[in-house]
Amino acid sequence: MVLTGRWVLLVALGAVPAALVPALLGGGDGAGGGWLRWAGVLGWAALVVVLTALDLALAASPRTLSVRREEARAVRLGERTAVPLVVEGGGGRRLRGALRDAWGPSAGVVVPPAGRHRLDVPPGERRRLVTELEPRRRGDREVAAVVVRSLGPLGLAARQRTLPAPGRVRVLPPFTSRRHLPAALERLRTLDGSASVQVRGQGTEFDSLREWVDGDDARSVDWRATARRGALVVRTWRPERDRRVLVVLDTSRTSAARIGDAPRLDAAMDAALLLAAVAAAAGDRVDLLAADRAVRAAVTGQRPPALMPALVQAMAPLEPALVEADWAALVAQVRRRMPHRGLLVLLTPLEPAAEAGLLPVLATLTGLHTVVVASVADPALDAMAAERGDGARRRSGPDAADAYTAAAAERTRLERAAMTALVRRTGAVVVDADPEHLPPRLADAYLSLKAAGRL
Repeated sequence: MVLTGRWVLLVALGAVPAALVPALLGGGDGAGGGWLRWAGVLGWAALVVVLTALDLALAASPRTLSVRREEARAVRLGERTAVPLVVEGGGGRRLRGALRDAWGPSAGVVVPPAGRHRLDVPPGERRRLVTELEPRRRGDREVAAVVVRSLGPLGLAARQRTLPAPGRVRVLPPFTSRRHLPAALERLRTLDGSASVQVRGQGTEFDSLREWVDGDDARSVDWRATARRGALVVRTWRPERDRRVLVVLDTSRTSAARIGDAPRLDAAMDAALLLAAVAAAAGDRVDLLAADRAVRAAVTGQRPPALMPALVQAMAPLEPALVEADWAALVAQVRRRMPHRGLLVLLTPLEPAAEAGLLPVLATLTGLHTVVVASVADPALDAMAAERGDGARRRSGPDAADAYTAAAAERTRLERAAMTALVRRTGAVVVDADPEHLPPRLADAYLSLKAAGRL
């Protein structure tokens, strides 16, 4: 049972007759007046109880209501989606009241406010209620039930019941780096078309024959074609297609660190999506592996146009696990999924804590594949390193807290630089940038490797 504002107002109105009855009956302020006042209060209370019981008895039972949730489409983080709910009346009474669609705060209910719908359902009829969501977090946003409140005809009290209505909305990564995709594809078209190379490399394939021009490399001369045509002819090569690209997302505890408003893992996902889009446009085969001590998600054997939807669906529910990454097990997974030479992209933080696990396996991986290690840097470190100077300008003298903050930030940057140097010594390519610049720089690194024939 739920009491409404009308009930509170009705009880408050009882103070008026309780004060007026003794005066009207001439009881004054003596013992007789007090007895009359209490009689008035008790009489009013009895009237309120009777009216409340009558209102509850006449209210339709929420149990007679049938609730069914329609399937909601997946939505990108930051966009809106509509979640329909079909309500069907039962029993013999018209149900008037309210229904609250009980989504959690991270689901971001926008319309109606707080998910409260007005309800008026005659027996045997249906009503379609639509809740609009603007989720605030990536992943699966779930709801288990709705709360139905059935008002009586007087509006004093209501019956309330929670009815099961399970639902789920998958919130996909926002892929904010797709704004860099046109520039990357333009560079790819230049690389794949007019920029054919003359010298054959490991990751190149034959493109075409053309006549010799001054400046061509003598090693590119095709002597058989020259003999047939009676003029010097050279071969040109282009980056080979259908190469294997395996993107590995580190979901261990280091990926849980927040960079701005989002975990480091989200920035790594954004970079992986841009790289996958460019590599797929280049004709290469892109696979995904997300792992820490266990495999959390995998996408294998998908080709455009199914590749990008498969990637975002696999990434959507991923959350950092508060465990250390098992790099030895990850190497075994890489060998099983990519037995022949290809491009291996490791999206993992370049933290000193990862030195003991990552560095020993990198030497093995660089002997088998071309390896790129991409790391999300924290731009707050630069601001913290500059804090000492800013503090000195803001105040009459330097502050000890600013000095310690700047020293800690500078030490962290030096440790990252040392870790980067160690990774490069293993033969891996390192891309270290903040969340805004990491996706385009990783795509540029891929295109540079492709242009150099290193895939």
